Order: sequence, then C-alpha cells, then structure tokens
Amino acid sequence: MIGTFKALSALLSYPSAELQDAMDEIRAVLVDEAVLPPARINAIEPLMQWLQTGDLYELRETYVQLFDRSRTLSLNLFEHVHGDSRDRGGAMVNLLETYRTGGFDLVGPELPDHLPVLLEFNATQPLEAALEILADAGQILAVLAERLTRRDTPYAAVLAGLAELAKGAVTDDVAAGLLAEPDDDPNDLAALDAVWEEAQVTFAPDPNAGCPVSRDILAKMDVPFSPARAGTAQ
Repeated sequence: MIGTFKALSALLSYPSAELQDAMDEIRAVLVDEAVLPPARINAIEPLMQWLQTGDLYELRETYVQLFDRSRTLSLNLFEHVHGDSRDRGGAMVNLLETYRTGGFDLVGPELPDHLPVLLEFNATQPLEAALEILADAGQILAVLAERLTRRDTPYAAVLAGLAELAKGAVTDDVAAGLLAEPDDDPNDLAALDAVWEEAQVTFAPDPNAGCPVSRDILAKMDVPFSPARAGTAQ
C-alpha cells in the first residue's frame, strides 16, 4: 500500500468531518513516505491546514464551485480528452478492466476516471507501476495544475505535485490546446444544466437493453488496458 496516493486522493475528495479528523495522519503519511519531494509537501501544507480548520460548509461550497461546476477543472480525467463522446465510454470500460485486473473493486458513485478513484487504485499498486499509470495522465494533470493556479486555490499544489510525479508538462500541443479552452463560469447555471443533460444522455443506461451500455462493450473485451492507453483503445 502506497499511503501517499491514498492521502492525495483524500485531499481531492469532497470535504467531510472525517477528512478533517484524518488530516494529521494524512500529513504524517506524506512526510514519512517522501514519495513527493519536501518542497511539494510544504506547498500542500496550506491546503491541509485550510481543510483541517476551515468551516465545513465553506469548504464544500468551494469544492463544488471548483470541481463540480467548472467543466474545465473536472477531476474526471477522460472529460478533458473525450468530453461526453462515445469514445469516453469505451475508455471507461477499459479502465474498469484495469482496476479489476489489479484486484481493485470500484465502490461508490464516482466514475472510474475520477482522479481520487485513480489515486486509490494507485495506492494498491507497486510504486513503479503506479507512477507509470500516473504518467499516462501527465498532460491532463499539468493542465489542471495550471488552471487551478490561475484560480489561486490551494488545491493547485496537489495537482502540481501529481504532475511532477507523472512528469507532465504543458509544453506540448495537446496540453496547449486544452489550456487554450476558456475556463467555465461556475455561476452560469444554464450552461451547467446543459452539461449535465448531455452527460446523462451519453452515459445513462439503455432503456431498451435494460442494462448499462458498457455491458455490451465489456463483453467484447479480451484484455485490459492501462488508463491512458484505454483512452485510445478501440
């Protein structure tokens, strides 16, 4: 178990009283394992202090504004590559197979490409394998770190640390293209409703089949793929 990835997953999860109570343990894991360089851990400290001592209602409101109401800051990684196209569904199924092959059972309502979920999976893998998986998402992590830095939020430090581990940068054409997209306005509720309606149509169960669309895709799968290669698998 690599506690650092589990700790970073917790820091990027919806704030809760349990998270606040666990902050000293999270801090100790980051320092003791030293997977992140000391400078990166120090950069994350303001976020840990804020999450530990802040008003829970305000913490949750900030989280929703950033990650739930801003599509360009979504923690669902395939969102930034595929949007809500059919390709995202196939990539999601492949990622699920990677989890199952690695002995990781997905629980809860989050999608497989949700970054905290991916980090939970990485926590169960050997460090070398976990870093390889993280590297597949390096460009997206670097873009998210840059966007969060622009928002002047302490969450940026976590993404910057992950991007460094993944050796991700915003210097290539793919990352530059993602950064060129205008940031969403989290207060534009009409646009937010349109996004959720589109996502629901794309990923909702097929009423004629009586089961998730992904079940048919999964039946055709022969071998699992790594998360990033899942994004390009046919």
